[in-house]
Amino acid sequence: MAAPDNLRGGREEGRREAVRMTEKELAARYRNKLNRHQGKDFESLIEAACCYYRDRDVADIEKTPEAMKTLRNLGNGQFVAVYTKKAQADFKGFLMGGAAVCFEAKHTDTGRMDQDRVTPDQAERLERCHSYGGHAFVLCSFSGLDFFRVPWSTWRGMKNLFGHKYITPQDVERCRVRIGGPGVLLFLEGMEEKRPC
Repeated sequence: MAAPDNLRGGREEGRREAVRMTEKELAARYRNKLNRHQGKDFESLIEAACCYYRDRDVADIEKTPEAMKTLRNLGNGQFVAVYTKKAQADFKGFLMGGAAVCFEAKHTDTGRMDQDRVTPDQAERLERCHSYGGHAFVLCSFSGLDFFRVPWSTWRGMKNLFGHKYITPQDVERCRVRIGGPGVLLFLEGMEEKRPC
């Protein structure tokens, strides 16, 4: 059975678009898609760790839902929406005892992470948490193999600390986060002792 004309036309248009794209554009599109998937994998690893900490009464931390604006109601619980401006940190919650926790999760497949990966709105939220005495940090993943909890004070001051507006795993080695026995990213380890990272 042949595909309906509207589907066939969509496939043909997609082929024509792919032909028009340069090899460089196709490679960039593939890299972006791969990065999105790896970023989602990183967030899943963090959410599993949040469950681990919650089950052990260590902390209650959740992913902050991204604000959306509904464009059209399709009925039956479905709708068309767009994400609105992101102004909140990726994860927020509290430790047992009441201390606030607020952090951004950032992933890269390169050997460096630029400071501007945290937007001004996200920086404002992290700064506020930090100034109120909470735990504010950027949880970084380098290639999904090396993980670091970079305190907000280190992140915002990286130019003065390292001489550039990016970090490498070597720059923040003291902030390394280990993976626990059951495959859990132990990103809160050491916070109760108030160690620097």
